[in-house]
Amino acid sequence: MDFKPMILFPELAHTVEKARQLPISEDRKEVLRPLINFIQNYVREGKACNLNFICTHNSRRSQFSQVWAQTAGDYFGIPVKCYSGGMEVTAFNERGGKSLEKSGFKISSQGSENPTYFIQYSEDRPPILCFSKLFDDPMNQAREFAAVMTCDHAEENCPFIPGAVARIPLHYADPKEFDGTDLEEMKYDERSMQIASEMFYVFAEVVKWV
Repeated sequence: MDFKPMILFPELAHTVEKARQLPISEDRKEVLRPLINFIQNYVREGKACNLNFICTHNSRRSQFSQVWAQTAGDYFGIPVKCYSGGMEVTAFNERGGKSLEKSGFKISSQGSENPTYFIQYSEDRPPILCFSKLFDDPMNQAREFAAVMTCDHAEENCPFIPGAVARIPLHYADPKEFDGTDLEEMKYDERSMQIASEMFYVFAEVVKWV
C-alpha cells in the first residue's frame, strides 16, 4: 500500500518516535490483533473504517485512544474515523489534556463543566473534538463501527452496543488511581505513551499487510 506520512508538529513527531520504540509484548500483540484485522478488512474493501473507543466515563483512556488512533491512522494514510464515548457523561479529565499537550499536540478548549477540547496534531488536518459523551452520542458513528472497549468495567456492564459490527476488548489500566498523588503526572504520561505505542503499532501493521 502506497502512502505519504502526514507531517506532525515537530514536538509531537519526537514523541511518536519515542512511543514507537517502546516494547510491546507478544501477549499484548495478540490482544491487538483483532483490531488490526478489523481495520485491514475495511481497507482491503476500499471502505472507511469507524472505531468507537468506549470506557465507563469517557474521561481518560477512551479519549487517549481516540486521539492517538486518529493521529496514527492519518499518519499512515489509513481512512479511519475515530470516536469515543462512555456509559456516563462526566468530563475529559484535564490531566489527560495536559499530558497530550506535553506530547506535542496543540490544544484549546471551550466551556467549563464538560469542556470541548480541540486537539490538533498537524497543520494539514482539522482538530479532533474531544468531550465526555455517551457512546451513542449523535456525533459518533451511529452504525457499522467497531466498539473498542478500553476498560473492563464498561466491558462487563455494557453487554450490547447498538450499531457495533464488532466488539474488541482492549483494556488499559486507569491512571485515575493516582489522582492527587506524587505519581499522578507520570502515570498519565505512561498510559498515554502506552496507548500511542499500541495505536502506531496497529496502523503500521495494517499498512504492512494491505
